[in-house]
Amino acid sequence: MNRMKLKEQVWRANMDLAKHNLVILTWGNVSGCDRNEGIVAIKPSGISYDELMPDDIVILDLEGNIVEGALNPSSDTPAHLELYKSFEEISAVTHTHSEYATIFAQAGREIPCLGTTHADYFHGPVPVTRQILKKEVEEDYEVNTGRVIIERFSELNPLEMPAVLVAGHGPFTWGRTPDEAVKNSVALEKVAKMAWGTLLLNRECERIPGYLLKKHHQRRHGPDAYYGQKKRSKE
Repeated sequence: MNRMKLKEQVWRANMDLAKHNLVILTWGNVSGCDRNEGIVAIKPSGISYDELMPDDIVILDLEGNIVEGALNPSSDTPAHLELYKSFEEISAVTHTHSEYATIFAQAGREIPCLGTTHADYFHGPVPVTRQILKKEVEEDYEVNTGRVIIERFSELNPLEMPAVLVAGHGPFTWGRTPDEAVKNSVALEKVAKMAWGTLLLNRECERIPGYLLKKHHQRRHGPDAYYGQKKRSKE
């Protein structure tokens, strides 16, 4: 993929965060990774979504060195890079402070899987990390933000669970493309809102049975997935 195409994809994904009301002010970012070229494109730091243009997107290598761009990359860039280095299956990362997902993150609570809408996107409860330690904040805050996510995923598959809540901070999602990462962020916010409302009505509500969770997740994401349409032939 050429750099301009990558920048356009990442720019559009960032604009979609605003379109879906997942960000206000400058609270969020999307990055995309070209694995073949070993580069990452990400939103610049502190730039309003109203002003953001494709040429503003910053290109870096996987060590964080700027390859192309006149602006400073997002302050969250080191966390994104840690995820790319550890989760080799992904090629895009989204971070927001969307309202309901952040409520769960601030409460230090996972989002329980209460229904099939959740199961369609996330294979089980959306996990929450431990609190980042004072030493970790002082030494290298953003890098260690990525590392506490990786630590939490020591026994989780990042493709089956493309989301996490960083305790006291907010949600991260990811995917194979910037568009997919944003869609996972949209889904995460919606299921967080539904879980919040469900728990208000019934704190003791049952979690979705394992067999139903598996069915809904596998019909979208499993080897024999049948949800949606096959790609149309160009003939």
